[in-house]
Amino acid sequence: MAAYIIRRVFAAVLLLLVVSAVTFAIFYLLPRAAGQTIQSMAAQYVGKSPDPSVIKAVIKNLGLDEPIYEQYWHFIKGLVAGADYKFGPDAAHCSAPCFGYSFKTHTAVWPQIEQRAPITFSLAIGAAVIWLVTGVATGILSALKRGSIWDRLAMGISLMGVSLPMFFTGLVLLALFSFNWLQIWNVHYVPFTQNPGEWAWNLILPWVSLAFLYSALYARLTRAGMLETMSEDYIRTARAKGLVERKVVIRHGLRSALTPLITIFGMDFALLLGGAVITESVFSFQGLGAYAIQGVTGNDLPIVMGVTLLTAFFIVVCNLLVDLVYAAIDPRVRLS
Repeated sequence: MAAYIIRRVFAAVLLLLVVSAVTFAIFYLLPRAAGQTIQSMAAQYVGKSPDPSVIKAVIKNLGLDEPIYEQYWHFIKGLVAGADYKFGPDAAHCSAPCFGYSFKTHTAVWPQIEQRAPITFSLAIGAAVIWLVTGVATGILSALKRGSIWDRLAMGISLMGVSLPMFFTGLVLLALFSFNWLQIWNVHYVPFTQNPGEWAWNLILPWVSLAFLYSALYARLTRAGMLETMSEDYIRTARAKGLVERKVVIRHGLRSALTPLITIFGMDFALLLGGAVITESVFSFQGLGAYAIQGVTGNDLPIVMGVTLLTAFFIVVCNLLVDLVYAAIDPRVRLS
């Protein structure tokens, strides 16, 4: 097991380096391949009709006049040791890990990510717990009561949850419980360290709207997996040996059916950690998703690249954790 973990961690580190190189090339190399000059790339960071000296200073700050491998080296060095940026007589230091410096907002990217990350993490973690528990439980009950009224009702609601977009369910919940009807929620983010009770209360609507879509999908996947697993020969053997039904369902049936769910959960959770864009927009939360939108609409390359690399990091780490969970659930993975 230890050797397997070491191999997977080493592979994850190499993959992160590859992802950082590819992401850097997409943002800094492809524009040149498309015909942009370093002057046009630098002009997007200044106002209209900029002075040539200003464009020259931006080129110097971003290192656009350097070879691409030197630019990438400076970027990796900034992640580890920080970087210094100069603009006119002023200068700014970007402490490690330095994901870049926005010359439009004159702020380093990483402190902004640190400030907004708790909002996105709160949304993702709370919603993930809700959709995982409700989705898996609903799928198990539907599989065990196949064809019953509960099964038909649960799958009907799941089909509705998969079909309805998140921005629709979020707006409906706001209209019912915040704006027009009950008006019991004034949705805004409160830090967990400030007031845990108010933190959870204000996040109920975003959690429910975000979890409704995912729990519907997980319920249908769990039901399909359980129906296939419960018809296997080893399940009949376990029942014939006299095991109680609870152990047959949980220890033997659910354990096998969870394998594809773990993979999907790792990807879904990692993407949400990178920014729940629609949810944050609907509920006006200033998380990583809103920060990414700010970078895209403002054509602010360091912001977009910083959020992109952070999302890639979460995906790689969650995939590593999924592999480790696989090894814990199925010993055949460790042998392979």
